[in-house]
Amino acid sequence: MSDLDPRTLRALAAAMPKAELHLHLDGSLRPATALEIARTRGVDAPRTFAGMRGVLVGPEQSADQASLLLAFDLPIALMQDTEAIERIAADLVEDKAADRVRYAEIRWAPLLHTNRGLTGRQVVEATWRGARAAASRRGIEVRLIATLMRSHAPEANLAFVRDLAGNGVPDGLVGVDLAGQEAAFPDFGRHRAALDLAREMGLHVTVHAGEWGGAAQVRRALEVRPERIAHGPLAIDDPSLVAELIARGTWLDLCPTSNVQASIVPALEAHPLRRLLRAGVRVTLSTDDLTVSDVTLTDEYVRAVERIGVTVPELWAVNLTALEAAFCDAATAARLRAEFRAWAASVPEVAPA
Repeated sequence: MSDLDPRTLRALAAAMPKAELHLHLDGSLRPATALEIARTRGVDAPRTFAGMRGVLVGPEQSADQASLLLAFDLPIALMQDTEAIERIAADLVEDKAADRVRYAEIRWAPLLHTNRGLTGRQVVEATWRGARAAASRRGIEVRLIATLMRSHAPEANLAFVRDLAGNGVPDGLVGVDLAGQEAAFPDFGRHRAALDLAREMGLHVTVHAGEWGGAAQVRRALEVRPERIAHGPLAIDDPSLVAELIARGTWLDLCPTSNVQASIVPALEAHPLRRLLRAGVRVTLSTDDLTVSDVTLTDEYVRAVERIGVTVPELWAVNLTALEAAFCDAATAARLRAEFRAWAASVPEVAPA
């Protein structure tokens, strides 16, 4: 918690150099960009800013994960050519830079963007061109994580990873993810071959788990040996699982606002971020989706303090140690860590009590 007044707390959170590890490209479209792409590609979509925003922003609380995922249908339809993908990637990096995010890992499912003839590799390359150009302009670090969809055939995901290996891993790509509807496709093992091959290629592995199925589903995720688990907050309900996460050093990339939207938790005040952190689980804090969740990382940081009860020093520690979880090279992480610590040296509010 914080003794800071709300305005001071927000100013502090906004000023922090931040790292964000759980961020979906297709959940982060600017409504204005979406309007233009829909108009120029003939995609059936709202034709006003308010209408487009109403479709892109998810409800404050959905019935479940599957219902929330419907908000991604239009963005995926808009992201089917290289120009659109490059622009959307560049927009997101610009938006993150404006929020003082100094390091961002952007994830999306390349095979969802091949409906008009692109290959998965071309999608990765287009995303990197857009992200890299904006990152260069704004002086921040960006990396990419390619998501494999649970709903896709294991053979398709394996073929995609093999293609990445065949011609060398594309620039900027540092990891793979597994995501999608958990209730309909709860099994992690059916995609083990693709995840294992990615690991053999030197890519990092993270998986989504626990947006359905509670702690038991988070435990199932450990079968495929992820370094990080996206979400997984209800691991707190199983003390033996908490102990195993700590023993393995597995990180949980938590997104409280999104977790409320997907009805994993009933309200921000009930989110177990603070309990997981104080139990010793390694956690990071992210938005999940800039647009679908209608939240900036500064917003999420403020909510973590004001509504979840994390202290400001705890918040800063979570932010700083996210660089330990990051899938970038050691030299980049060390440079960013030094930058973060230099900022904190003159900010007494972030010092441990």
